[in-house]
Amino acid sequence: MLARRLRSTFPALSRRWQTTASTTAIESPSAGGHPSSVASSQLFRMTRESALRTPGISWQDDESDRNIVGGRETRKMNLYQAVRDALSIALAKDDSAIIFGEDVAFGGVFRCTMGLAEEFGRERVFNTPLTEQGIAGFGIGLASMGHTAIAEIQFADYILPAFDQLVNEAAKFRYRSGGHFSIGGLTVRTPTMAVGHGGLYHSQSPEGFFMGASGLKVVIPRSPIQCKGLLLSAIRDPDPVIFMEPKVLYRSAVEQVPIDDFALPLSRAEILIPGSDLTLLTWGTPVYHCESALRLLTSPPPSLAPLIPPSLRSAKVELIDLRTILPWDIETVVESVRRTKRLVIVHEAGMTGGVGGEIAAEVGKRAFLRLEAPVRRITGWDVPAGLQFEKFNMPDAVRILDGIMETLSY
Repeated sequence: MLARRLRSTFPALSRRWQTTASTTAIESPSAGGHPSSVASSQLFRMTRESALRTPGISWQDDESDRNIVGGRETRKMNLYQAVRDALSIALAKDDSAIIFGEDVAFGGVFRCTMGLAEEFGRERVFNTPLTEQGIAGFGIGLASMGHTAIAEIQFADYILPAFDQLVNEAAKFRYRSGGHFSIGGLTVRTPTMAVGHGGLYHSQSPEGFFMGASGLKVVIPRSPIQCKGLLLSAIRDPDPVIFMEPKVLYRSAVEQVPIDDFALPLSRAEILIPGSDLTLLTWGTPVYHCESALRLLTSPPPSLAPLIPPSLRSAKVELIDLRTILPWDIETVVESVRRTKRLVIVHEAGMTGGVGGEIAAEVGKRAFLRLEAPVRRITGWDVPAGLQFEKFNMPDAVRILDGIMETLSY
């Protein structure tokens, strides 16, 4: 709907550009490459009080007053600093914890392990050869011997050589031993999703490949607080966890983060914006594109205002961050859809075989008679990530807005 209308207006927009380009200074994109949807987000917790009262937060202190927030402190962190903070806590509290992967002793490509080898020793934080299958297999062996094994795959795009170890070994370890053995101490961290210029091998979102791997958990955080709390939960979870960190958020996502040890629950989605007319479900970086789409819907700029009917601008859209992809929070999502009667799912991975298809099928089974519109999926295109113009492969705010409008108008 909106996309077709926009195409029909492009000639006029082109003429307007030609008449104004010579007289108007055009602001260039941020040199840091930070998405504007992240920079302007209202979802970050920028104050100490809001950070300490993050929904679902569970303090992991030894003191009896662990639920008291008074006296606790926060520090401004971006996402990679939150990762490092969580890893430091895990190493400090668990003598069996070991971190390993390509270049982690040097701090890693994204600096998430910076200084940990110097702080805890190179026997506990060390580099491995360039072999993802070997990294996963080594982690499985360590975890089976009772260690807390925290592995890093340098990019999620390269997790596929480790697929056999993770799906055929790690996921089935407890089952094939009849419950006698466990590798719950294994956590595999890996940067995921688009970065804007990663191309074929550094901008993929492979979470959907693991949807059939019963026995694994897959987690994708959206912010520094979420990252620290969910990562510490993943490290201590009784099941092996693949923890995927949206790489474009490493430096662009910034908020106040509690410096104490805390956990956030796995397999539980979070309702970020309550609503009653449509459920908008996503995870990772697209959370912020969805937030931008909702702003465009309620307060469209002059260029889009003629294309958005006033009757739709007052729609109350419920935005949900799934957080844990496997096993996902069916109850929260289905309960929301039963109330709103409409569902739009957004993810960066391609549509075919994506996580959205599984969610749509389950919602269709459990809430079919309550739906007033088909479940809509807005995803990356079913093509490799482009070497140029990568953002056109991503579900941006305008595409999401278009899907919301079509679903509301069905």
